[in-house]
Amino acid sequence: MQALPFWIASLLAGCIAVIYAELFAWSEHLSINFFLEHKWTVFIITPVCFVASAWIVKRFAPNAKGSGIPQVMASIELAPVKKNQAKIKSLLSIKIIVTKIVSSLIMVFGGGVIGREGPTIQIAGAVFNKVNEMIPASWPKISRQNMIMTGAAAGLAAAFNTPLGGIVFAVEELTKTHISYFRTALFSAVIIAGLTAQGILGPYLYLGFPKINDLTTFIFAGVILTAVIAGLLGSLMSKLALRMMSYKSRLKVADQWLLVIAAALVIASIAFFINSSILGSGKEIMTHLLFTTDKNIDWYVPLLRIAGQILSIIVGGAGGVFAPALSAGASIGGVIGSWFDISAGNANLLILSGMVAFLTGVTRTPFTAAILVLEMTDRHSIIFYLMFAALIANLVSLIIGRHSFYDVLKKQFLREANGEDGERKLENG
Repeated sequence: MQALPFWIASLLAGCIAVIYAELFAWSEHLSINFFLEHKWTVFIITPVCFVASAWIVKRFAPNAKGSGIPQVMASIELAPVKKNQAKIKSLLSIKIIVTKIVSSLIMVFGGGVIGREGPTIQIAGAVFNKVNEMIPASWPKISRQNMIMTGAAAGLAAAFNTPLGGIVFAVEELTKTHISYFRTALFSAVIIAGLTAQGILGPYLYLGFPKINDLTTFIFAGVILTAVIAGLLGSLMSKLALRMMSYKSRLKVADQWLLVIAAALVIASIAFFINSSILGSGKEIMTHLLFTTDKNIDWYVPLLRIAGQILSIIVGGAGGVFAPALSAGASIGGVIGSWFDISAGNANLLILSGMVAFLTGVTRTPFTAAILVLEMTDRHSIIFYLMFAALIANLVSLIIGRHSFYDVLKKQFLREANGEDGERKLENG
């Protein structure tokens, strides 16, 4: 009886995750095709979509903004206290789900540098929270905190088709609670949500099977170099984004909307005049680098991806940072690989190491980053390289700041939920 609500919520979360993934991919594909056919329209579509995405969030569900992971983290901290139910509902609800989906679809259609993985985690957390609210009083007691944590793990597993990543993420990022308290519910929820996604979409890898062969001894030094650079840039991106968000919060309302339009026009200008790879989640960059013989990439592409992600974050619409962070890391690995005369297999290792390191720099969850990339590509032979890159990136990130992007935003959502000044300057870590 205690397991049944988890199973029902997992099934619902898996179905919603699949529908959302299909809509997101369709919207992003439509955006790319429209840009290729009518390139000049980016100066109209991008500002309109950025403003619309931010307005929908601000009007209907302010706590649907951004990735969604900080909101889940805040809900987990609020859950043990019964009187906090209304606060949790403001962070995880049906309204949040609808607003999150609509806002992010509009944002990605406009070329926003966002992903769907963080939003999927908040959506799944909201589904589990709603199921928890509907449990009759006569039912065996179920911890709301454990339910939300399990929902977040199930959401990540369904979004990336990475069950181990979902479990590690729940343990490493969401809670310090001993896993024995909710391990059965966590494992079963991840399995059911993942199987639901696979049942509809079929078994798949988020990226595929990149060739990793003929690795040389020298490449170990390349992994270290990639991890250091990508880890530092990931952490720096987070700090710059937080400072820009803090700057925006201090502006007058009219000036905030002008900043949103300015951010959209900057992205549109870069896409039109320099390189259109700045647009979207960046999955095409990852697949191109990993699965074609052309491993060359312009040195400035990582900088464009980072700038695009910062500008998209400050808009205030819904959208995640996982996929854009992975694509930024992949481009960094690609650039570093181009500095040396190495085989395609060695280059792919640097690309994957860059993905792990950059994501670690943003989230400060090295094991989650390594396991996610491992499961996305099914390259178990390089697990030690990936984990080493993640640990190096996590260490060098401390040079930029002690706290992760999500930790700082979580504190903001907790302040707002507790009625404190929500416009207070964001901590700089």
